[in-house]
Amino acid sequence: MAYDRMDWHYGGNFPSDLPSEAGGTHIGMFLAWAIIRGLEGEVHRTDAAAAVEAVRNRTMTGREFLMEQCDEKFWEDDLNDEGNAFAKFYYEGEGPKSYLADYERALGRNLPTLYHIQDNWTNFDALAPVIDRRFAEWRRTRM
Repeated sequence: MAYDRMDWHYGGNFPSDLPSEAGGTHIGMFLAWAIIRGLEGEVHRTDAAAAVEAVRNRTMTGREFLMEQCDEKFWEDDLNDEGNAFAKFYYEGEGPKSYLADYERALGRNLPTLYHIQDNWTNFDALAPVIDRRFAEWRRTRM
């Protein structure tokens, strides 16, 4: 099952002033967070170990990883069991405590659309503590 795909975003009402890659920034930020926290799937540990390390070393962004290693698609195979359980709760969630709501609050202020958020580590560093907090809250509710 796909959580998200870049092509779901860069068609239709996608801003004409942006490259299609901008449709994957939000996906890549979550994927980078998962990789840095050790929640990546076994397929990436075995088949993309160098790319996983590149994300951890910040020489590759999550969006670049998504494009180069995941064919622009974010699937269950991209995460381990704990990562999938969290993604189903948070990434697919709706409402004020969902990933997209947090993404917008953390990074999307004063921009024409969420697609205008830049794919860089500065933005990741602003978003990651928010995801960390949600992850910690989610873990507490599971125990």
